[in-house]
Amino acid sequence: MRPTAAIGKLSSYREEYARLLRIGAPVFVTQLGIIVVSFADTMMVGAYGTAELAAAAFVNSVFLVVFVMLIGLANGVTPMVGALFGKGDSRGVGRIFRASLQVDILVGVVFTGIMAALYPFLDRMGQDPDLLPLIRPYYLIILAGLVPGSIFCCCQQTANGTTDTAMPMWVMISANLLNIVGNWILIFGNFGAPELGLNGAGISTVVSRYLAAAAILLWILFHRRYAPYRAGMHDRTDERRLRREVWLTSYPPMIQGGAECALWSFGAVVSGWFGKVQLAAYQVVNTASQIGFTTYLSFAIATSIRVANLYGVRDWRGMRRTASAGLHLNLMLCAAASLIFIFLPGPLIRLFTPDPEVIESALPLILPMVLYQVCDAMQVTYANAQRGTKVVRPLLWVAVLSYCCVGMPLSVLFGAGFGWHNVGVYYSFVVALAVAAVLFLWSFKRTVRLLEAADREAV
Repeated sequence: MRPTAAIGKLSSYREEYARLLRIGAPVFVTQLGIIVVSFADTMMVGAYGTAELAAAAFVNSVFLVVFVMLIGLANGVTPMVGALFGKGDSRGVGRIFRASLQVDILVGVVFTGIMAALYPFLDRMGQDPDLLPLIRPYYLIILAGLVPGSIFCCCQQTANGTTDTAMPMWVMISANLLNIVGNWILIFGNFGAPELGLNGAGISTVVSRYLAAAAILLWILFHRRYAPYRAGMHDRTDERRLRREVWLTSYPPMIQGGAECALWSFGAVVSGWFGKVQLAAYQVVNTASQIGFTTYLSFAIATSIRVANLYGVRDWRGMRRTASAGLHLNLMLCAAASLIFIFLPGPLIRLFTPDPEVIESALPLILPMVLYQVCDAMQVTYANAQRGTKVVRPLLWVAVLSYCCVGMPLSVLFGAGFGWHNVGVYYSFVVALAVAAVLFLWSFKRTVRLLEAADREAV
């Protein structure tokens, strides 16, 4: 490569890094807030008791699938909004927001019904019978937070698609602070409140979700920044077609996210087969691993937004450059997260539990967790880049193949078959994420190549 060409390429990457940092930094702060709350929840519940920590691990893992599917459903609208925003079609943005909000609320209600139907079968999932009195009421409390979570995700991704990543950040930070304070009051019975233990953590979480959903929805409906989109929000022309378009674009990332998290939820069920200590250790390390994933997700979301904007103006080279730049940033974050896991495993685990048995069970999980960081950073970057192209069907088959067909059987084989218990479950994640990373990379490159060829033929 000639020196001038190399300098030009480096300069273009620097510009892309700056754009991704500008879009992704508020998302990163939002994700950091999620980590802080997750850490605080786990620390407070873990301090209250190991049984409560294990019960929370089971219920949160089951609901994680649903919440991530709702996030994935909302993520489907980001490339649609991003492409319209890139073209300056404000009315179109408003119309898509209205349709997506209707679809997301409906799906949230459906998921609430499905999870309610599973409630009578909680005693048939192989968990410690002593945990069921804790699991049952906590399950019902978390169930009440699905619809507001769906509303928040829809509003957040619409804002992200218009490059307004700061407003959701501030709403999330405020809700997280309320959640932490609510935990402290309701779990331990401070300020004269009843001591509700695990149920107190659930109530605090659900209340904060309702407040966050109300705040972000009111902001979009009434703040002047979103005034250009309001004509579209009130436009009911061809509404049924738009809802169908939103659904067809959104259900593949919904299933992709659900399949990925189903692997982690399935891992919690398998870990629970070996007792509450193994399950509690699984929850602790899963919470710690969010340091990596949620930070990678921040710049993966920024990558999706940029790819969608560039797709709107048919800049194929820019789309490839953006995906590469997003991967570079995430690999740097991966190195930082891995160093924390490698050099501070004991202090990190002790943040969440003082129980020596849980600590002893959690420490062997650190190595496989470190091993899958690179694959995790790569798969989340290219999965989101694929979303930005609006060609979302590959997300579905890659996720089902990697997480369900590869990861789940290996969880049982490594955990129960080989007798590695929760350590085996974690090694199954390494393989599943490696398969997903390779397939998402291949899929994105193929999709952009086909889109570019089709555009060239049309001209």
